[in-house]
Amino acid sequence: MAQKVKLSTIAESLGLSTATISLALRDSPLVASDTRDKIKEQARALGYIYNRRAASLRTSRSGIVGVVFHDVMNPFYGEILKAIESELDRSRQTFILSNHYDSVEKQRTFIETLLQLGSDGIIMSPAIGTPIEDMTLAEDNGMPAILVARSMDGVDMPTYRGDDSYGISLATNHLISLGHRTIAMVGGTDQTSTGRDRYQGYVNALRKAGIDVDPNLRIPGPRSKQGGFEAAVHFLSLPQKPTAAVCWNDLVAIGLMNGISRAGLVPGVDISVTGYDDLEEAAIATPALTTVSNGQAEVGRLAARALLDRLAGSHEPDGIHLIKPEMRIRQSTGPVRPRV
Repeated sequence: MAQKVKLSTIAESLGLSTATISLALRDSPLVASDTRDKIKEQARALGYIYNRRAASLRTSRSGIVGVVFHDVMNPFYGEILKAIESELDRSRQTFILSNHYDSVEKQRTFIETLLQLGSDGIIMSPAIGTPIEDMTLAEDNGMPAILVARSMDGVDMPTYRGDDSYGISLATNHLISLGHRTIAMVGGTDQTSTGRDRYQGYVNALRKAGIDVDPNLRIPGPRSKQGGFEAAVHFLSLPQKPTAAVCWNDLVAIGLMNGISRAGLVPGVDISVTGYDDLEEAAIATPALTTVSNGQAEVGRLAARALLDRLAGSHEPDGIHLIKPEMRIRQSTGPVRPRV
């Protein structure tokens, strides 16, 4: 087997000290930038591989952060992850990603694995049904945790997410301003803080406008495009004949619009539809989707920054930090059009 290249090998080849080589490879400002570049180039040429395990023994830091979400295939989580990665890159931290798919057992295994690896911290959107002791497992073992997207009762950790109640009230009020009074809510679940808050925002907006809240106009469950598409049959068969739908997220809204179109109706004309999250796909949907920007990039950036600050010795206040959503009005909503 080929012998591993050591710091001393690089130092000897350049006539520098191993201390200078070590500092340069860690991007220390104590080494001039042109010298750092020369050292890195020589290290690559010699095939040097940074020994993270040895470094962690010296510094008590692994340079690794765990990130665990429900499903990163959902573009909502993808946008949060992109912002987290960008922020971590600036501090030369890398991350290990896991999807828990709302499996508490899978999530617990991931946390235990991170602890075994000596990870520096974890950013997570907790799985449905997560017990409090699982949430504190990381912190109790010296691995700080930051929550995103979902919060949990009884857990006082820094949590970054959009103001879901306010955001859905924006969408509902927009439809009310267009004359809609029979407005369904499609998608979501009361098992998450996100689902509870979004439904409450819908209810609050209706009540403030003097509109009775009809529980039969709620179609819980869907969280994907397929789910929204399948919900269209139920939506169109409701005896109340809703003229508009507030959807759990953009994926559900786009799926619902496809189902409405398949039934021969025109979204935005015959039935108004709003989404939530303002994903990239929302602006290019047909019709372009009226939705709520939920600040995913800001959520990811702030969560990563909070974790890095904790690792540096400062402490972001615990509790929930809400990002204020904004409306994005496009073509999928319009004035109420009475059914013939």
